[in-house]
Amino acid sequence: MADAKQMWQMSEKGGFIAALDQSGGSTPGALRLYGIADSDYSGDEEMFRLMHEMRVRIMTAPSFSGDKVIGAILFERTMDGEAKGKPVPSYLWEDRGVVPFLKVDKGLAAEENGVQVMKPMPDLDDLLARAVKKGIFGTKMRSVIANADKVGIAAVVKQQFEVGRQILAHGLIPIIEPEVSIKSPTKQEAEAILRDEIVKELDALPEGVRVMLKLTIPTVADFYAPLVAHKAVIRVVALSGGYSRAEACEKLSHNHGMIASFSRALTEDLRVSMSDAEFDASLAATIDQIYAGSVTKV
Repeated sequence: MADAKQMWQMSEKGGFIAALDQSGGSTPGALRLYGIADSDYSGDEEMFRLMHEMRVRIMTAPSFSGDKVIGAILFERTMDGEAKGKPVPSYLWEDRGVVPFLKVDKGLAAEENGVQVMKPMPDLDDLLARAVKKGIFGTKMRSVIANADKVGIAAVVKQQFEVGRQILAHGLIPIIEPEVSIKSPTKQEAEAILRDEIVKELDALPEGVRVMLKLTIPTVADFYAPLVAHKAVIRVVALSGGYSRAEACEKLSHNHGMIASFSRALTEDLRVSMSDAEFDASLAATIDQIYAGSVTKV
């Protein structure tokens, strides 16, 4: 069963979720942005070690706390790592007041019917059992919608909720993430189909079962208000989806009840060359901006 204090924080507290879950494919880009060139390391182990150091630097910075950052999504290697001599999930909750989540998907299948469903996850039950032991509260998994194709979008949502039920069976809270690409020529139409499909799945959940949703900021402000208000939804969080931080925060501020769960937009101003004081000052300014977009509704 989910921890009651963590459940209250995720459903009621003002703030946002930090997405610290870049995996293998996106790690080199994240390191380059941070100021670490591809030539500065060799092989995956060194790459992941440098990425872990960056994440630990973020998590241990004074400004990174449950006052404004109510949750953090971790990559599997980060969950298995340590911060200040403690397992990362324990450190986040016990020392920082931040609820830990785990990214569980294994990436995207090839595009079909205008969407990319998730690749199979044969080892998911083992991973979820480990996550429970580590004190993880919930999970996140991403699919991508490129076009307003009803068959494709229905397949994405069906798969998300099927896996979501598997996650719920372990006592974890799934973040259902069917991302609509901000580059989609039919973004608004795709969002209309997506909303209807999600409502169908939410209505079919047993009484008392609740999930979280992670969605692209909609073209029409407050378009996801029915999802925010649904009794089976703990929280609706927004991905930045390639928008700049300023643009994402501005768009988010028009959507009542949606909070941020940003990845690149959280780290875009951080550099490895900064002193710890400069690093924390930059992170604090970013956190303040994303927090404002999450709690201030125009």
